[in-house]
Amino acid sequence: MDSFLSLLHSFSMSLSDSELNALKFLCLEKIGKRKLESVKSGNDLFTILLEQREIEKEKVDFLQSMIKAIKREDLKTQLEEFIDGGQGEIVDQLDVKEKRQQNVAFEVICENVGRNWKVLVRRLGISDTKIDRILTANPYNLQEQLMQSLREWQKLKGKEAKVADLIKALRDCKMNLVADKLEDRLLQVEN
Repeated sequence: MDSFLSLLHSFSMSLSDSELNALKFLCLEKIGKRKLESVKSGNDLFTILLEQREIEKEKVDFLQSMIKAIKREDLKTQLEEFIDGGQGEIVDQLDVKEKRQQNVAFEVICENVGRNWKVLVRRLGISDTKIDRILTANPYNLQEQLMQSLREWQKLKGKEAKVADLIKALRDCKMNLVADKLEDRLLQVEN
């Protein structure tokens, strides 16, 4: 099944009638009024946009602007994750031991790194744009902000995402206590 079509279908299922009407209005310049009158669902609208090549897997600017216009941050985040390549397949590439170590590392880091988490994730190579996106998606949950940032790092590095790099970044940021706790927890898990 095509992942882009699956994404569009999920968008369609989550649209309210008023949001669908707003999207139809935004498409007036791209789709004729008569054709728009036949649109009864998001799937209908997306099908027309696909046929007219206004949206495609590699061409999502118009789709992004429509989602932004109806102020659906959740859909915007899903689309950005799709553009960035999705995280599920990266994690599957890691061996079982490294997965277990990363899970432990993420847990320890989220429990022990406080408000200075941005310093750590910048050291790991996460851009300020991605940090801002994460803050917008999780405005009141510090641990979730940090967890999403760590997952971004995991996506960014792919198979090269190693727990040793997390420990080094913690030490570089003078978060030695957290690095020590992480190393202790990893030893406990391995024994």
